[in-house]
Amino acid sequence: MKKYIYMDNAATTQVKKEVLEEMLPYFTEKYGNPSSVYSLGSQSRRAVEDAREKIANAIGAEKREIFFTGGGSEADNWVVKGVAYGNLKKGNHIITTKVEHHALLHTCEYLEKKGFDVTYLDVDEYGLIDLEQLKKAITDKTILISIMFANNEIGTIQPIKEIGAIAKENKIFFHTDAVQAIGNIKIDVNELNIDLLSMSAHKFYGPKGVGALFIRQGVKIDPLIAGGAQERNRRAGTENVPSIVGMGKAIEMVYENLDEHNNRLIKMRDSLIEKIKSNIDHVRLNGHPTKRLPGNVNMCFQFIEGESLLLSLDLEGIAGSSGSACTSGSLDPSHVLLAIGLPHEIAHGSLRLTLGDFNEEDELDYVVEKLVKIVARLRSMSPLYEKFKEAN
Repeated sequence: MKKYIYMDNAATTQVKKEVLEEMLPYFTEKYGNPSSVYSLGSQSRRAVEDAREKIANAIGAEKREIFFTGGGSEADNWVVKGVAYGNLKKGNHIITTKVEHHALLHTCEYLEKKGFDVTYLDVDEYGLIDLEQLKKAITDKTILISIMFANNEIGTIQPIKEIGAIAKENKIFFHTDAVQAIGNIKIDVNELNIDLLSMSAHKFYGPKGVGALFIRQGVKIDPLIAGGAQERNRRAGTENVPSIVGMGKAIEMVYENLDEHNNRLIKMRDSLIEKIKSNIDHVRLNGHPTKRLPGNVNMCFQFIEGESLLLSLDLEGIAGSSGSACTSGSLDPSHVLLAIGLPHEIAHGSLRLTLGDFNEEDELDYVVEKLVKIVARLRSMSPLYEKFKEAN
């Protein structure tokens, strides 16, 4: 059987055995609706509240400040639309960045059509915002600053504490999309002055289709989904009890040994970057060299197409990506890579390899060995590479 190596943990992670075991009873014998008043329903309600407490503890929040969603995209939509419409009396201006996830960017674009003003901050060559540009963008109509904690494509970690301080000083709500950060970075919402925070369970070894939104007590936000009185009248719909239970178990497990997890991934990440650079010419590391997620390796390989690279890796039993899984069907180059200043022809040759708990050190050499051969083969068919060699 062909060796299979999964290096796309930023897209999704494998559900851990302990997480699945915790979930299973809530599909069968513990199947009650949490809103029901009898004991079977109360059993499910207790499980939901237990998971809520685990998530709150992981980020230094209060239990009543955690609201379950269908995932990170819903949480991002809820924040932007909910704060926008809930604070119309104060203003209609939102500040975000050009490198956010499309769940955030497309929601902002939707609001622009409804008459809201949105400022999209630039980033530097590493994907970092300029704090001075942020300060200058603030007006007396600004109601929300939304800036991603760590970029899903290039892994760059923003100066969240400083951003939070600026927002707090100006009495503006601060939201961070922490979908990639949760499970990789220690986060204390109070220390970092975060008012709203999005997360998604399947990024930290939990199930797909469930997420959560931290809403600080006192934040004015309209509901996104109307209906029943679930989630204290803020998010209607019968709770996805098995997945919520799994999310609680997953976040509890990942923060039990986070330092060990991070040290291991950083060592493998840096080793993989060095092995690629040492064995392949004309490659570029995207994102900040040190202020990046522990398992993120994003590189551009000149003179080849990222899609061809991915398909060739897949034939060798290696799973990677060219950027966000949510835009994998798009032929356009990554908006993140364009925002950090890469020309289209280089941005098209991107490869994202993201490591996780189930990756092993011995996989790195196998991946690099196959990558060297694939890049050489693809470049041998590239007219751009031939022109480059002739010119040099």
